[in-house]
Amino acid sequence: MRIFSFTRVMALLAAVFMGGGAAQAQDQVWLQVEAQPNLAKAQERAGAYAAALPEVQGYQLDSGWYGIAIGPMGSDRAVELLQSLTASGAIPPDSYITDGASFGPAFWPAEGQDPAAALPEQSAEPAVEAPVAADQSAEPTLPDETPAEAKASEAALTDAQRQELQMALKWFGFYEGKVDGRIGSGSRKSMAAWQEAQGLEPTGILTTAQRGQLVEGYKSEEGLFGFAMVTEPEAGIELTLPMAMLEFDGYSPPFVRYKGKDGAQVSAMLISEPGTKATLAGLYDILQSLDTMPTEGERALGEDSFTITGRNDRIESLAYAMIAGGNVKGFVLTWDAALSAQMQRVLPLVQSSFRSTGEKSMDPGLVPLDEAVKRGLIAGIAAKQPKASATGFFVDPKGAAVTLASAVASCGKVTLDHRTEVTVKALGDLALLTPKTPVAPRAFASFAPAAPVPGTPVTLAGYSWGERLSAPVLTRGTLEEAQGLNGEQGVARLNIGAMAGDLGGPVLDASGAVLGMLIPAPAGKELPGDVGFVATSATLSQVLADPAGGALILTPATATGKATPDALNAAARGMTVLVSCWE
Repeated sequence: MRIFSFTRVMALLAAVFMGGGAAQAQDQVWLQVEAQPNLAKAQERAGAYAAALPEVQGYQLDSGWYGIAIGPMGSDRAVELLQSLTASGAIPPDSYITDGASFGPAFWPAEGQDPAAALPEQSAEPAVEAPVAADQSAEPTLPDETPAEAKASEAALTDAQRQELQMALKWFGFYEGKVDGRIGSGSRKSMAAWQEAQGLEPTGILTTAQRGQLVEGYKSEEGLFGFAMVTEPEAGIELTLPMAMLEFDGYSPPFVRYKGKDGAQVSAMLISEPGTKATLAGLYDILQSLDTMPTEGERALGEDSFTITGRNDRIESLAYAMIAGGNVKGFVLTWDAALSAQMQRVLPLVQSSFRSTGEKSMDPGLVPLDEAVKRGLIAGIAAKQPKASATGFFVDPKGAAVTLASAVASCGKVTLDHRTEVTVKALGDLALLTPKTPVAPRAFASFAPAAPVPGTPVTLAGYSWGERLSAPVLTRGTLEEAQGLNGEQGVARLNIGAMAGDLGGPVLDASGAVLGMLIPAPAGKELPGDVGFVATSATLSQVLADPAGGALILTPATATGKATPDALNAAARGMTVLVSCWE
């Protein structure tokens, strides 16, 4: 994934907002980038965004806050824009896609201001800063032309020839627009940039000789890679791959695998399986756990797609997947780090050509696998997985966390969110987890000082499905009784639809104060599914603050009013952490 400069951000925005109007009318979404509690601050922030980005809108939200958004646009473009702008730092990393259902009256643009005024005068094809192309300084053998003659000869090109011209500009890094054969201002600027790099007059209209020079240079280099359109009917995928470097290596549902040809240090996998957003999120996590996906690199998970890049001193990888017609489809490319320069030219062609060719996805029975293999493999690749996982939450600003002692009782190693290894100290039924390296949690628990009141609405945060999702799930419920079923003190009973993966998670009241930790039901009891139990904040505080135990300085809750929904959700998710137990 490229890190976009401001110029590139503006070019991409122009392409997004000026293209595909019919689709946008049917499928309109926004990128919500910020929310403020009062109108004055929201107008100030909206103005700051509008100074740098086009199509900034402001709406009063159902919660009473004021939201700042970019749009509207089609959902596919929204995913692309979210990934690009968050990667470039133009918008906050927690920006998200919304259908606008919570939008009320508009407060921005200010009266009389055109919301599209910031759009640059460009076509749907963005031009980019021009790198130096490959050496193509040989004298042209075709006759040169005046700009008028060049434009006339260009008009005689077929659609395929114009697309080839755009592909050549894209190959040498001058063009990042859509390869559609339409020559607009973006293509003109790209041509001018190519001319300038060759020491030619930058007219933006290539003569016949210049087109020949550019296209022949492209064909010469392209031939080394042997690009071919690969149609995979079993997966319902079509894309361009460098087949001079790859050869088919078999089916391993949900992957179609290609290995390097004649020792080439390149491999590819096509992804195709039935699935939803949950499947997409699970695949996003799984691919990052593979040895072939280095940890360094940009990652972006959107509503309907994701992109992962990885790099180290040995290999580099790119993974992309999207939801298409009830299926998850995508690809993974991995190559030797020594091929980095060449692959930077290959990747745009692969990415721009990728498409789903229908509703078909890989048949899991295409290759027989026994159940043990299916459980341990993802498309024939051994993915390192923890032997168990649970939920925990941060209890101080230095990253100390707590969970159930039973969740980490027999682990060779324990990590938080797969990144931070911790030391474990058992404190009865609790376990205190102390990071071995510095951690700065986004939020940590502030404990409710008073006993919980029956009837209090509560929010539980937890990894309900364990490793399958990359973020905690929030479950709403009610505190039914400030004691156990047999009158036990230090526990409270909840009416909540919790799952086993939620155990160890924080339970918050409406102010955001932590009422306690979700704990298992008493052993040997078969209780209704909506019955849950929580070890109260008083119990946790007593154990964790005891000098013989955790000796932690805990934070008492001071807020008394009801938190906004956004603030409550952010606090719950920010303090909650995935606890993984490894062999």
